[in-house]
Amino acid sequence: MLGMISVIIPTLDAEADLAATLAALIPAAIDGLVREVIVVDGGSRDRTLTIAENTGVEIIQSPRGRGLQLRTGAKRARQAWLLFLHADTELAPGWELVASHFMDKVDQGRIAPAAAAFRFRLLDEGWKPRLLEAAVAVRCGLFKVPYGDQGLLLPRTLYDEIGGYSDQPLMEDLDLLRRLGRGRLKMLRSDATTSARRYVNEGYFRRILRNQACLLLYAVGASPERIVRFYEAGGSEQEPLRADGRGPGS
Repeated sequence: MLGMISVIIPTLDAEADLAATLAALIPAAIDGLVREVIVVDGGSRDRTLTIAENTGVEIIQSPRGRGLQLRTGAKRARQAWLLFLHADTELAPGWELVASHFMDKVDQGRIAPAAAAFRFRLLDEGWKPRLLEAAVAVRCGLFKVPYGDQGLLLPRTLYDEIGGYSDQPLMEDLDLLRRLGRGRLKMLRSDATTSARRYVNEGYFRRILRNQACLLLYAVGASPERIVRFYEAGGSEQEPLRADGRGPGS
C-alpha cells in the first residue's frame, strides 16, 4: 500500500447520520489507510460539531455550500489521496480493501491516474429504493456519472490537475466529473449506503422528478444559483436562494 487517504466530509446539521459515517472509517484508520478525517462544517446548529469533536477528527468552519466546503477541506488535506464523502453516506464493511487495491494499481503505474466511486445504496426497504439503485447502477455503468453520495476517491495530483471542486452552490459533483472525463472514472465493487430520509419524507417519485428537473436545467446551461432557487422552492423559482449544499446529489 503506497498511498494514504485524507477523508473530507462537508456537514450541515448532520447529527442523525454523522456518527455512522465516521464509524465506517475506523477499520481503515486502524489499518493506516485513512490518516486524517476533515469535517468541514457550514454552520450546524445541532449536535454535529459535538459528534465530530468526540471522535477526534479535524474540524474546519466554512461558509455553507457543499462545493465550497469540499474545496476548503481539500486545501487542508495532507495525504496523497482524497476521499470526498457526504455526511449521511456510510461505506460498507471491507471498503478499504477494495479502495486500497484500486489505489495500489494507480500508485504502481499499472493503470493511468483515475478517480473511483462506490455503488449507490439507500438505507430503506421495499421495491422503490431497489428500483432507484438499479437505475443508478445502469447510469453509472453506461455513462460513468456517479453522484456525490457515492463518494469520490482520487489522487491529490489528479484533483489538482482538473482544478478541484468549484464553490458553486449545487451540482459541484457533476461539474467536477465533467472536467475529469469518463475515461478517468472507475466504479468500485463496494457499496456506499446513503440515508433515504429525504426520499421517504418527500416521496420517491416526487423527489426523483425534482432531481431530474434540476439535472435538465443544468444540462441546458442554467446557472447553479437558479437551480438552487428551483430546487429549494419545490419546483418554483419564487423563494430566495439558500446555498446550503443540499440538492440532487443528496
